[in-house]
Amino acid sequence: MPLTHTLPSKHSRKYPLVWFDPELGYERELRYATNHQSIFVDEQKGSLTLSHVVFEKGHLSVPSRKRNLQEFLAKHPHKGVIFEEFDAQVQAEDQYDYLEIEIAAMNMAYEMEVEKAEAILRVEQGTSVNNLTTKELKRDLLIFAKRNPRLFIDLAQDENVELRNFGIKAVEANILNIASDGRTVKWSSNGKKLMTVPFEENTYSALAAWFKTDEGLEVYKSIQKKLK
Repeated sequence: MPLTHTLPSKHSRKYPLVWFDPELGYERELRYATNHQSIFVDEQKGSLTLSHVVFEKGHLSVPSRKRNLQEFLAKHPHKGVIFEEFDAQVQAEDQYDYLEIEIAAMNMAYEMEVEKAEAILRVEQGTSVNNLTTKELKRDLLIFAKRNPRLFIDLAQDENVELRNFGIKAVEANILNIASDGRTVKWSSNGKKLMTVPFEENTYSALAAWFKTDEGLEVYKSIQKKLK
């Protein structure tokens, strides 16, 4: 929402303001008039004093005495789309849930082995992880876990993340070569083709999955010896 947002306060073709009344069984037109207790057009008689409903800096505070405005906002079709009603209990529950995930992610990061930590950080930082010391790696991992705990946990639980990292390191070490089209993986030493990446699939994700096959496992073991 922009710094200032004016909510439609009366029905129009551009902004239809109607609310389905379950008791009457039909949609009723809404209109906010400060001099009427009712927000329904069919109950508003006489002169009207219309008023803008304006959110400033993303917030709108409604005093308890303005019950018509409270009801208008509760039934407004933009509720849950453009704005939401503040609920301290719901917010506290959301914050608690987030803190739980954050703590879990940071505990995982703190106890994680260096090889897996490198694999996860490579997703975030790319090849720059090659220049990090062990302490820098652990530090950056904890920062990553704190800033984006859900993504961190997803990566930590991804069984292929270490294999993807292994494939990247093999390419960086010039043991494997990936063709310019990104679909052919070959030995760098003799140009022998090892696998073809399926169409529209990430090269390193496909390579990680291939390492689990019988043929790929033999290649994996061979690369392992060369990387040592």
